Amino acid sequence: MPALDLKTNVRVADPKAFSLEFSKYAAETLKKPEAYISVNYNYSELLTFNGSFEPAIILTIHSLDNINPQANEEYSKKFFAFFKEKLGVSDDRGYITFIDPGRANIAYKSTTFEALWK
Repeated sequence: MPALDLKTNVRVADPKAFSLEFSKYAAETLKKPEAYISVNYNYSELLTFNGSFEPAIILTIHSLDNINPQANEEYSKKFFAFFKEKLGVSDDRGYITFIDPGRANIAYKSTTFEALWK
């Protein structure tokens, strides 16, 4: 179910291609089928970080059952490497927030994941 919301002040040449590439990368990194991955690329020229408009990101990841301190360390390294390569954003120019909302708090197919996985 991972949903990734990326805000950045870096404009990409082809947002659709970037979003699809990011989706595939997220599936590999989070070890979830891409069929369940949702990504949103949101360009904002007004995003600041550390008082400047230098390239920056804010990423929020909602995912079920795979958010924990050890995994988050691994995810952080991989996502920041991706952003460095694809967007030119260094790992000191953004934040990644990891959220596991719990199965009862995410709906899909007109029910919750908790009901689906009983």
